[in-house]
Amino acid sequence: MIEHIKGDLLKITPAYVVVETAGVGYLANISLSTFSKLEGKSSCMLFIHEVIREDSYQLFGFADEDERHVFRLLISVTGVGAATARLMLSSLSPDEIRGAISTSDINLLKSVKGVGLKTAQRIVVDLKDKVDKQALANELFVLADNTTKEEALSALVMLGFAKATVEKVLDNIIRKEKGLSVEDLIKRALKNM
Repeated sequence: MIEHIKGDLLKITPAYVVVETAGVGYLANISLSTFSKLEGKSSCMLFIHEVIREDSYQLFGFADEDERHVFRLLISVTGVGAATARLMLSSLSPDEIRGAISTSDINLLKSVKGVGLKTAQRIVVDLKDKVDKQALANELFVLADNTTKEEALSALVMLGFAKATVEKVLDNIIRKEKGLSVEDLIKRALKNM
């Protein structure tokens, strides 16, 4: 199974790219979103999803793992194939798709060419729980980081550092490294001030 391909970008079109790595050129189907992120580059790394059938072998490439995750969610729905999922990701961002599923916005999903009422309803029914659980997990992770940040901020302000300066430093550290303990966050902040 191919996880990703990294190499020289030999050809790029809105529908596919050819990436050469170790002397082999791989053709990967892409969305317009990935196309816009790769345009003008001479090398790239694509996260890959393979579709292997009796009569064909296709690679679908994505500029980031989030887009590939949404693609895989979409193709898990009965009636949504790889081509339809790619078209959806060309028309809507992964966040817009998740938002439409979360809020049961059938009309937004139907606005994509090739997605009818029944398919849009099936996407919402099949994926709503999965998308909501993922969103909840992300919120809990952010809340945990906020609690840690508040404790570190309080400690550093008590040590005499300016609150505004400390907040900027802590935000930069949390953006780069998730899941730090309060002690580790304080140590890194002290090194950066």
